[in-house]
Amino acid sequence: MPRVSARRTCSCLFVTVFGALVYTFWPQGPNWVDYTSTAPIVVPGEWIEVTEQAESGAREEEEQQGQVDLPPEGRPWFMTGGTVTPTNAPTAVGAKSGLWPGQKPVGDDRITDQLMYKPPLSRSGDESKLKTILIYNGLGSWAPAKPGRSVFSKCPVDTCKLTASKSESRRADAILYKDHFVHPGHPKVNRQVWILYLLECPYHTQHVKYNDVFNWTATYRRDSDVVAPYEKFVYYDPRVRQLNRPLRNYALNKTKQVAWFVSNCGARNGRLQYAHELQRYISVDIFGACGIKKCPRSNQEMCFEMLDNEYKFYLAFENSNCKDYITEKFFVNGLGRDVLPIVMGARPEDYLLAAPEHSYIHVDDFDSPRSLAEFLLLLDKDDESYNSYFRWKGTGEFINTHFFCRLCAMLHDDFPAKSYRDINEWWRGPGTCTSGSWRKSRSNWAAALARPKF
Repeated sequence: MPRVSARRTCSCLFVTVFGALVYTFWPQGPNWVDYTSTAPIVVPGEWIEVTEQAESGAREEEEQQGQVDLPPEGRPWFMTGGTVTPTNAPTAVGAKSGLWPGQKPVGDDRITDQLMYKPPLSRSGDESKLKTILIYNGLGSWAPAKPGRSVFSKCPVDTCKLTASKSESRRADAILYKDHFVHPGHPKVNRQVWILYLLECPYHTQHVKYNDVFNWTATYRRDSDVVAPYEKFVYYDPRVRQLNRPLRNYALNKTKQVAWFVSNCGARNGRLQYAHELQRYISVDIFGACGIKKCPRSNQEMCFEMLDNEYKFYLAFENSNCKDYITEKFFVNGLGRDVLPIVMGARPEDYLLAAPEHSYIHVDDFDSPRSLAEFLLLLDKDDESYNSYFRWKGTGEFINTHFFCRLCAMLHDDFPAKSYRDINEWWRGPGTCTSGSWRKSRSNWAAALARPKF
């Protein structure tokens, strides 16, 4: 039996006791940071892999400090630094490409599927046939796109060309109408498709008097054939939607509560009236034509820096409450800055699909402006809860959705024959928009407080 000296035994006991005391009394970080999670740390620009156990302490410390630069090669081509490009789709009989409404679950915009599509090689050479897309209303509003193939030069499927010459309307594979439809004076030829592209909501778009003219739609709505959102957020890894703690304390040194930049004072959804009611219970600074605060548009970046540094909340209120209608007011003015967006516009379920997880507050989650104000005041006093809304930052990026790349790829698919009998019924039918709240019997602010902290 091996011997153990008394001196060595005492030394081991001393080290053990000393280590326990250090662990117990060593000062922890600020109380707004959660140090209990073992989830991997990620910083902007990282492409991370989830493992069952954390890596070594030295590696974890480096990641926390943002010193690890994981290679981006595993990202798809449309993400920063991405190099992964699509391979040709399978040739199985009856195989569905997943590019079209009905081929994916409801709510799936299919954008990444369209970006990663290449047609099969066995369709009698169709994958290499040059497709012509006629921009019927001219290329002026599509700048910097030009006639020819240049806009497709970096697309996985590049065998398409643009033209603005109406003399090609009978020979074009597709006719794209942006914002306004003028009948070309002839019926569709063969498998020619006519596409309606709209970015404004139904209240501000043309009422089309013809039936069965459009085959595809290209709008911000997720049930469009070619979804054209104002912005699209993609996670680096769909399994990692929240960091174990935010990148920094977003409440630090902020002394003001709610801000809003607005110039249209007559929006039909009553957003200005809502903001005025909100002002009765919490400080709301309204900048622009609808308020008393001023920040010149000529110095827009200064205004946004003020927003980042001084305010905790921003009213990302759309001018209309319509299905899927979420614009730069939310994506750029809200998520693109260091403030927590309060949203009004699309339905709550639309924001859940379009926004990073736990990144905003919807007015329809509260039964009144007063209830919302009470919740915001609680967040204003609780840095940990406030910062939980920023743990999505660093988990992904807003991508270029490459509309023309996707359109070209889809024209090379064996796409299903279809047309919209009444485009107005689809675009502006019952339930598409509302002049008031979407809320029917949703949870009040007390229930919102009971949500688990992330």
